[in-house]
Order: sequence, then C-alpha cells, then structure tokens
Amino acid sequence: MEAVAGEPTVLATVSTGTLYGVGMGPGDPEYLTLKALRVLERAPILVHFCKKGRRGNARTIADAVVCDPARECPLVYPYTIELPPGHGDYVAALAAFYDDAAGRLADHLGAGRDVAILSEGDPFFYGSFMHLWRRLKDRFPVEVVPGVTGMSGCWTRAGTPITWGDDVLTVLPATLPHAALAERLRGTDAAVVMKLGRHLPKVRAALSEAGLLDRAVYVERGTMAGEKVIPLAGKPDDEAPYFSMVLVPGEGRRP
Repeated sequence: MEAVAGEPTVLATVSTGTLYGVGMGPGDPEYLTLKALRVLERAPILVHFCKKGRRGNARTIADAVVCDPARECPLVYPYTIELPPGHGDYVAALAAFYDDAAGRLADHLGAGRDVAILSEGDPFFYGSFMHLWRRLKDRFPVEVVPGVTGMSGCWTRAGTPITWGDDVLTVLPATLPHAALAERLRGTDAAVVMKLGRHLPKVRAALSEAGLLDRAVYVERGTMAGEKVIPLAGKPDDEAPYFSMVLVPGEGRRP
C-alpha cells in the first residue's frame, strides 16, 4: 500500500515466536505433563532430533497426541555412535549441525512462529535441546517445560527407591573413563549410570571395583515397550541399547 501524502507511515510489526523446550518424559506418553500437551497441540513447528533413517524417541512418544506431518521438523544427527564424542571430526560435525539447526529455527522464530523442540526426559538434563537453547536464548523468548527424567521413570518401574535419609546420589555418564567411574562410585551412596550402550562392560567392571555390583540394577527401555529390569550381576551379556541405565540404590537412614 502506498503512503498518502500528509499521513504518518504505519510500519507492520511481526512478533517473534517463542522457543519451547518440551520435556517428553521417559517413554510412556502418559507421563507427559498437561503443559507439555498444550504446547504440542498448538505449536506450529515441532522439532525432534533423530538418527538418519529413523524417528527420534521423543517424536515416537508424541505419537499418542500428535499426527500432523506438516508441522514436523526433524533434525538428523551427522553422527550418533559412529565416532567417540571426543573425536575431532565428531566435535566439528556436531558444532556445524547445531549452528545450521539454530539458523533454520531462527527463520521460523523470526517470522513469528513458535517452535517446540521435543526432548526425551527433561530438556535441561543431558538434552540436545540445550545446544540450540544456548545459540538462540539471547535472540528469542524461551520457555522450558520440564519433564519426568528417564532415571526417575526407570527407578519407578524397577520398584527401587534410589535414596534414603542422607544418601548422596551421583549421576554419571557411562562415557567417562573406567578410573573416573570407579572413583566416583566409591565416593557415593547411590548412583545412576546413564548412556550405557557399548560402555556396559566398562561400567560393570567399575561397579565391581567399587564393591557395588551386587546392588546394581539394569533397566532397559524403562516405561517403554520392551522394558527389561534385572539385577546387573544376573545379566548374561554386555549388550545394552542407548536407552538403558544402571541404578545403584542407596542404603541410608530408614527410621
């Protein structure tokens, strides 16, 4: 529309969208919060991380409440387990991946479209969401919707209270070196070891060295289809998917 002489020019303004980090819980969609459900129902862009040729677990959880391919925005990792996390090629590729993803999402947010990033468990607990949050938080409004953590879902399904009285809980990624795992396990009352995968033999050895193997519980796909819960000492092999963990319940004060 052309401006009319003598009249003030009115500039159209577009409000930026909000970036949501949505905690999807440990696997069972019934653990979704009401707030997460509301965001999933209304956000025009639904983002999920995934491996090439596969759907992300967070997106699978959302199947119970979302069926709208037009809103989906998959972000395909360049690597998952093909290289160790400390490898130079892995670090460079992941940095470029997150930079590119942040640029794509910034286009949506700048155009006024809300973006919801679906995150397994809780977005601020070992979540890939955090890498995009760090790149976008100073440019756009952000709201994080907390979720039930994977470890909470696992110890609940295992029927294993994790801490008693004054127990100190330590959460460890299985990617740590053997010596670091054993040292931290020796210095705690209760533990959760996450991101098992191919690291299970190392974790088993560290638990044995720390004198905790007999208390350790192995949980695979907790709250999901195909769930397994067994004492780690009784597990006959060293096979473990990414969505598995080891729990070491505390034995603290019990009045």
